Amino acid sequence: MIKKIGVLGAGSIGCYLGGHLQQAGYEVVFVGRERLQKEILSNGLTLSHFSGKQIYIYPDKIHYVTTLESLANCDLILITVKSQDSESSSVELKRIFGANQNKTLVSFQNGVTNAKRIGKILSSSVVLAGMVPYNVLSKGKGVFHSGTSGKLMIGQSKPHSDEILSVFRKADLEIESHLNMEGVLWGKLIFNLNNAINALVGIPLKEELSNRKFRKILSATMKEALSVMKQSGVKPVSLGPMIPWLAPIILALPDLLFFRVASSMVKIDPEARSSMWEDLDKKRKVEFYYINGEIINLAKAHNLDCPIQIKIAELIRSAEEKKAGSPCYSAEELTALLKIIVQ
Repeated sequence: MIKKIGVLGAGSIGCYLGGHLQQAGYEVVFVGRERLQKEILSNGLTLSHFSGKQIYIYPDKIHYVTTLESLANCDLILITVKSQDSESSSVELKRIFGANQNKTLVSFQNGVTNAKRIGKILSSSVVLAGMVPYNVLSKGKGVFHSGTSGKLMIGQSKPHSDEILSVFRKADLEIESHLNMEGVLWGKLIFNLNNAINALVGIPLKEELSNRKFRKILSATMKEALSVMKQSGVKPVSLGPMIPWLAPIILALPDLLFFRVASSMVKIDPEARSSMWEDLDKKRKVEFYYINGEIINLAKAHNLDCPIQIKIAELIRSAEEKKAGSPCYSAEELTALLKIIVQ
């Protein structure tokens, strides 16, 4: 029975999910950076949603630590560290678990390989792949805002997944299980390709997607990725109304048609931005290599071309090294840099 839940990598997503679970009555241990620990233990935890819903948890009710030892006796652990930290975190967890390696973990991370990589190290544990469809922005002073809609997904592995679904639903977090999580994660990756574009243009998601010139850049990026997937035998799965192979067509529609179709697919508020934009803004290492980088790796493995992804990688790497936040490219500048032919 799940009573105590650990959140490893309690940043934007981890705090948002963990805070909801604590509000529902579960004991939650947050493990994260010292900077966030000080911020949250000074201000408390505020979770806001574009629908207007808001939750506040007082500082003295929050168990936020910077070391992993408190996770040893948790019944369920949510992994929300950056993808590049999956192996090192798993090695540390294995040490902390000691003889009690029979744990249940869910990887709520970007990318398609995290659960497998974690499972190889924690081979005696149940490691489920998870998918977070929405954006959560850290606004400072312990405030975490969900600016887009969507439903969480986890791999179906009874009875573990059934109990996890029950726990999350009690916390008013929409969630489903799926038998083909690899397909789900590839499907999400198609939409996550906008993370890098949003980071490069430096404006809110809604403003970006309201501009057809930016949408055409994203459309071309998705088309290239879908072509690589198809030729490599990878089959992405739809995320409810979010259909990967239709997305490039919808994005290229004239504004009036796009807004009509998009409004029935996803809700985005004016504050939402991508996590990659936030990483550049805070001068942190980005997760690009586990999103667009997966397309580049797939292309290399099958001797395919993906010039748009490779150029985006170059631009992101340059922005990351400069540590000056987003380069704030205009649509015209980015179109020219990526050598996209606009029709």
